[in-house]
Amino acid sequence: MYARRRLVMVLSLVAFMLSIVAIARGGEPKNANSFDFESGRGFALMSSQLPANAISFTLILSDPGLASDDQRFRQEVSRALAPLAADHRVNAIQTAYTAPLALAAQMVSADGHRILAVVSLNLDFTAARQQFGGMRDQIQPPPQLSVAATGDVPLAYEFDSLLAADLEKAEIGSSLVALVLLVIVFGTGVAALICLAVGLLAVTGGVGAALLLAHVTDVSTYALNIVTLIGLGIAIDYSLFIVSRFREELGNGANVDDAVAVAMGTAGRAILFSGLTVAIGLSAMLFYRGTFLVSMGICGAIVVAVSVLLALTFLPALLSILGRRVNRLAVPILRPRPHGQGSWHRIAVAVMRRPVVVLLPTILVLLAAGSPFLHIQLANTDVTQLPPDAEARQGAELLATAFPSQGANIIQVVVEFSNESPLSAANVDAAHSLSQRLHRVSGVASVRSYVDVTPGLSSAGYQSLYAGSRASLPPAARDQVTHSTGHSIAVLDAVTPFLPASQAAHDLVRTIRAQAPTDGARVMVTGDTAFDIDFVGYIVRPDAARCRLRHGDHRLRALPAAALADPAHQGGADEPAVTQRRIRGDGVDLPGRSSLRPAQHHQGAIDPTLPVLLFCVVFGLSMDYEVFLLTRMQEAWRQTHDNRTAVADGLERSGRLITGAAAIMISVFIAFGLARVVTIKATGIGMAVAVLADATLVRALVVPALMRLLGRANWWAPRWLGGRPAEPQRHAPAT
Repeated sequence: MYARRRLVMVLSLVAFMLSIVAIARGGEPKNANSFDFESGRGFALMSSQLPANAISFTLILSDPGLASDDQRFRQEVSRALAPLAADHRVNAIQTAYTAPLALAAQMVSADGHRILAVVSLNLDFTAARQQFGGMRDQIQPPPQLSVAATGDVPLAYEFDSLLAADLEKAEIGSSLVALVLLVIVFGTGVAALICLAVGLLAVTGGVGAALLLAHVTDVSTYALNIVTLIGLGIAIDYSLFIVSRFREELGNGANVDDAVAVAMGTAGRAILFSGLTVAIGLSAMLFYRGTFLVSMGICGAIVVAVSVLLALTFLPALLSILGRRVNRLAVPILRPRPHGQGSWHRIAVAVMRRPVVVLLPTILVLLAAGSPFLHIQLANTDVTQLPPDAEARQGAELLATAFPSQGANIIQVVVEFSNESPLSAANVDAAHSLSQRLHRVSGVASVRSYVDVTPGLSSAGYQSLYAGSRASLPPAARDQVTHSTGHSIAVLDAVTPFLPASQAAHDLVRTIRAQAPTDGARVMVTGDTAFDIDFVGYIVRPDAARCRLRHGDHRLRALPAAALADPAHQGGADEPAVTQRRIRGDGVDLPGRSSLRPAQHHQGAIDPTLPVLLFCVVFGLSMDYEVFLLTRMQEAWRQTHDNRTAVADGLERSGRLITGAAAIMISVFIAFGLARVVTIKATGIGMAVAVLADATLVRALVVPALMRLLGRANWWAPRWLGGRPAEPQRHAPAT
């Protein structure tokens, strides 16, 4: 590659410019999921057959000094909403003063100092979430009147705004910290800038590819943050390993071309297999079809591929051009110690003296750190995904406390009839029978459906009512038929006082599912609570085999066992760290349920997708360092054929490098851990904890102890993989 370095540099520049164009003209990330479980299928039927509700948002207008029936309060509301009413994007505004009498009473708070205003829009949801900020700015209430906007549109707008702000801050902060750490690791400014440049190029290419992908498939709004999170850390680390080996070979007297060749033949080869391992770990998310995890897995694998491609093409071309100038801007006080005199060598020797004494307590510590995962509570989340000062979250919580009638939990029972219309006599009778069973279920306060418009009316009465044309129906019945029946379905709403996330609501859904089956029809229970139950069950089901590429990696004999010890322990060590912080996960990406849910979570519960995301990413990242550590050990083994020497020498030669790489990756993850959106915060913290465990306990104690116990078995591999006997070569005695 370095022989055609100028061509490679030109092609890299072209690729960078194309990435910029892709970012400028790429698609729009969006959250669109489809789930093959009961509540998901029920929601899909409702979406396809029932009339869509107009896109809208809710305003809560409060004046603690005036009652809602005071004329001055009404005038304040009118002045505040006047600019919105004149906006061409607004279809209608319904307030407690304009709504029908029965509805108006529900739009006034219990204390009488707040009212609701529902703003219906002439926009689709994507346009509404993009333009909401401008509409919100038009509302200029008088000083004594406070306004809070909430609903799916404001929540989505604040979510997008916070993600973008978090991403910008994390990129700038992590890049600056990474540059400082690179200077400390290399002791030279030029080498540090090279690695940072490769990292930024990888992120640019990954983001561009993700946005292009959004033209043909759904890409989660989280994906860009994950691309930056993974890409920046991975690309900088890969560059760090290659540049370090290149400088080492130059220091050993090699010319530039030979130094590039050796660096690519050793570190470059390890990077190729490391990238494959990380990509395979991320690809495990593809098993969760229909969720936002799929797009995150694809985008994560793309940015890893871009990082590997840059490390194997652009970087060697750049190094061959720079040559020994890579050592310029040196910092004298940061010169590396000579080989064999460092602390990592002493640690390895000490551990290998008593491997069992070191290994057993270390494993117990890691298992203890991971033990809370055995008692993990999984549940979908609510508006606490946003920070406490977010207006949409404050509005949702105020709506739940001040307007309790607006927060009723509705369990939707979708009946799909196999033949005829829901209004046929047989199907009306079946729906009426189901409604009566629902009325008798403990915990169901009321049932709303087209066979419940007239209390006490018999099945025969409803059959007679719906025997005529729709135009002849009473207004209440006609409205129910329009909004709760399709060409083959009918929806019965079971209203319950139980909060959606409560155990009582979960038990009620299971009871309804047990009693709902109806002859000649398929019954599906959906709604917030049903979706929570089904989604958690979908995520935790053990049906997806996780592929792990390891053994073919540079023919490392039995070394994969030592490398696998790392993620095996880390998978339990990082997730409880998140669990114990009681961090909640994604709630905005999930369909079939309103984002407008007040905080009602069980303490300690986390989103079910978070452990999946952490495991898939951490598994690949943890292998990353083991590849380079074991590569160094194998090189020493080939020279000495002494297991102890190989382990100590490999740990020493890679010690400062891996420590620096881990510190850089941790700094990137912590920068994202400071995000205000909870899922990004939890992901960053979880990854930082995992990498810290890998770079300390696992690398310094577990790996040397295991390799001391395995002895020559470390270096064995089947002959069909190119393996040779583990015994050292025997030479004839000198004569």
